[in-house]
Amino acid sequence: MTARVLVVDDILANVKLLEARLTAEYFDVLTAVSGQDALDMCDRSHVDIVLLDVMMPGLDGFETCRRLKANPKTAHIPVVMVTALDQPADRVQGLEAGADDFLTKPVNDIALLTRVKSLVRLKVLTDELRSRALSSRQIGMNSEGIAMPDGQGGRVLLVDDRASSYERMRKVLAKHHTVHIEPNPQEALFAAADQEFDLAIVSLSLMDFDGLRLCSQLRSLERTRHLPVLILVEPEENARLLRGLDLGVNDYLVRPIDTNEMLARVATQVRRKRYSDILRESVEQTMEMAITDALTGLYNRRYLEGHLSTLVDQATNRGRPLSLLLTDIDFFKKVNDTYGHDAGDDVLREFGERLRRSVRGIDMACRFGGEEFVLVMPDTDKAYAMLIAERIRQRVEAEPIPVAGGRQHLGVTISVGVATVESAEDTPETLMKRADLALYEAKRQGRNRVVADAA
Repeated sequence: MTARVLVVDDILANVKLLEARLTAEYFDVLTAVSGQDALDMCDRSHVDIVLLDVMMPGLDGFETCRRLKANPKTAHIPVVMVTALDQPADRVQGLEAGADDFLTKPVNDIALLTRVKSLVRLKVLTDELRSRALSSRQIGMNSEGIAMPDGQGGRVLLVDDRASSYERMRKVLAKHHTVHIEPNPQEALFAAADQEFDLAIVSLSLMDFDGLRLCSQLRSLERTRHLPVLILVEPEENARLLRGLDLGVNDYLVRPIDTNEMLARVATQVRRKRYSDILRESVEQTMEMAITDALTGLYNRRYLEGHLSTLVDQATNRGRPLSLLLTDIDFFKKVNDTYGHDAGDDVLREFGERLRRSVRGIDMACRFGGEEFVLVMPDTDKAYAMLIAERIRQRVEAEPIPVAGGRQHLGVTISVGVATVESAEDTPETLMKRADLALYEAKRQGRNRVVADAA
């Protein structure tokens, strides 16, 4: 997996060394010699990951990282601090500044490439979600303006079968998060699939089970595929650590565990999970808006045109009836002209709700445009469709529609044209055409009536 990596260091030799290592693995490498240069490049260029030196004049690495994470445009970019500082307090300071990981000089080639690849995978998923969220601004949420959420108050699943170990961790984590302990790895997998967690912490020192197997299972299940995983490793388990990162593990802690570093890393993963959840939710809202009429909540014309063909094909192939009702609110322009467009919206909204309440789950109710609505009814012959259309017409006529916050009630009527699939040669176009002709005939006869096509 290739990516664009920004290397930031004020010492040219360090820059050249990292650049050579990454270029040899076919990464696209950008370089900067100061914190301000890094901020400017991330703001105006596409960067997948930042390797950031800590000790720099002017803006040091910690402050540069804080500014990157405070900017909604760059907060999602993974940052790895590259430093000669190796004390837990130094790592905690970087993690609290928003760093995603640390590499200690001299940088180990395997650790460098593994961490970069792991974080790039995460960045690719985040970018896809951001791109989809930005593809529509109709939802009222611009993901460029989504700040990184808070990392406290998460729900953490801790998988460890050593009581002395998990009790120490629970005592620390419980001050900031809700912790669920599960010593049994199989039960932990069920718990992760059934409940909503922000992070799973998995020990690789389980007595009778391979912790990496559990990590693999978590990545394989649809329900847990996006759950961040942090593993607990022993100092001598470098090979298993690298294997875990290859499997998609998000982060790790080396025993003996520094509690401050643990809190900082857990907060980072919870924060990233919540950010991804916000993006996924906005994507789902965008998809819903693409097929839904915003005023009535019914399907829109785009959805109708995309699915009517399938329904007609199914009806003709199976020899089953299918009927379509094309409905028009009578004299709707007069409502707008007399009472205003707000009253017109009230009428459309209420009629859409009455239509929704009148149909079965298999039926498809759509706002076709303006004051026209379409109801598609699978497994419905013409006689039954006429009964349903007449029932809807009577209900609308019998119950005046409240407008202006209920201060007024308008008597409204509708005209309905009914068409039914008659032969294997029928298409969505011919069905709509016949329903439209029937609707025209209902209007010609005086409106407030149901007419079936003559086919």
